[in-house]
Amino acid sequence: MEKSSKFPPGPEAPAPAFATAVALDAIDARSLMKGRKEALLLLDGEPYRLRITGNNKLILTK
Repeated sequence: MEKSSKFPPGPEAPAPAFATAVALDAIDARSLMKGRKEALLLLDGEPYRLRITGNNKLILTK
């Protein structure tokens, strides 16, 4: 017996946005931070602060 689906066949769901980032050279945030909770990043001489919060989220502020 063939199984029937509740849904009609359709196009495949698009890949999540992060899938593209994974295909690029992904950088592990924890290795970038080297055990620290905050790091100062420079872009064209402008400082940005990257922080790991207590909920393990990343915050980037100028």
